[in-house]
Amino acid sequence: MSNRISIMVVSGSIERLQMASMVASVGAVGGNEVIVFLSMNALPPFKKGAPSSAPAEGAVGKLLVEKKAPPFKQLFEQAVELGDAKIHPCSMAMDILGYAQEDIEAYLGEPMGLTKFLDDAAAGQVWSF
Repeated sequence: MSNRISIMVVSGSIERLQMASMVASVGAVGGNEVIVFLSMNALPPFKKGAPSSAPAEGAVGKLLVEKKAPPFKQLFEQAVELGDAKIHPCSMAMDILGYAQEDIEAYLGEPMGLTKFLDDAAAGQVWSF
């Protein structure tokens, strides 16, 4: 039996993006329905052409890069490709940043509002990063 895992990501730090991507990919590959909501500072790394890394909060973030951990973008993309994961940019953040759908990575779904995310999240686990 699968469960729903809803992940809200608002931080642009590599540590939080990495953990969110690991939860999403392991959850999706494990047969769970995964919904990821990217908002605030978590959205700019998913603009096409953005660096494949993100700023570190501390020593672990620096080690993620140094030790060549699988990049968070790759893990999010694998969650979509290999499991039942959908990654949605926040519609308000898209507006504020001036992003159009074609400006963001192709594996991201349609923009979603917070109300819809919270409604969908009510039926399962919710994680926030």
